[in-house]
Amino acid sequence: MISYITQHLETSDLNQCQRIFHGRGHAYQSFEHINVDWFSPVIVITLYQAVDQQWLAEQVDALSQLAAFQAKCLSIQVQHRYQKYAPIEVLWGEPITATIVEEHGLNYHIQLGKSQNLGLFLDMANGRKWLLDNGKDKNILNLFAYTCAFSIVGIAGGAKQVINIDMAKAALAKGRENHKLNKQDLSRVKFEGVDIFKSYGRLKKHGPYDILICDPPSFQKGSVDIERDYKKIIRRIPILVKPKADLLLCLNSPDLDESFLLDEVARECPDCIFQEKISNPTVFVEAERGKGLKVLRFKYLP
Repeated sequence: MISYITQHLETSDLNQCQRIFHGRGHAYQSFEHINVDWFSPVIVITLYQAVDQQWLAEQVDALSQLAAFQAKCLSIQVQHRYQKYAPIEVLWGEPITATIVEEHGLNYHIQLGKSQNLGLFLDMANGRKWLLDNGKDKNILNLFAYTCAFSIVGIAGGAKQVINIDMAKAALAKGRENHKLNKQDLSRVKFEGVDIFKSYGRLKKHGPYDILICDPPSFQKGSVDIERDYKKIIRRIPILVKPKADLLLCLNSPDLDESFLLDEVARECPDCIFQEKISNPTVFVEAERGKGLKVLRFKYLP
């Protein structure tokens, strides 16, 4: 694992948060249960099953000695995703519980040990870059906003307005703090803590939109089953967006490939025409096509 990380670091900018080893893509035999992320100044090793503790200690020691991290890394932590509440423990260095990281020149709060997800999904970096480059003067609807990373890049790119929708009001509160961290104009941002599937009236209120972003979880008990529910959003696209609007539709499920999303769109809103697939960062190597994050851009052409 360390050799793969060393190769990646040769062309990597450690001023930027990033994944530095993607074992979950099943491209590296014997490491399918491990990811390693860089949230400066912390390395986070995520384990999806238990590992030999001596082996883990050796990896931590090797990481701490890599030249690329000298004077940059202050803590190495491990998250046990296979355990209840996905606890984090410090294996080397300082007991850092929060940090601020950079991506595309913008800053984000990261919390360690508070919840399973740390505050920013690194595989979506290229999707955020697309919006940074294409959001100028646009009215943007950000569905399943989480901590509002798309909103941050939208405003940074000159968006007219961004509407963030998420049931988790605590996540939206973190999103508000991310906007403040970047000294952005909150008069151009709205936060709606509502159930998307029960609140289409609220969604329409601030439209019609030039860009719609939909990055739903694959499954949340009692609220979202994306295989069942994605069509409910897609069929309402015509009441939410303007003609020629861009749609960034995302799919995280490893059990559903991009053909699922293409078929749903063709059936539920055939006026949405596929434009391109936005690739994931190169470190997110997948042994089997379609298992990782899928980000597809469509254009609404009624």
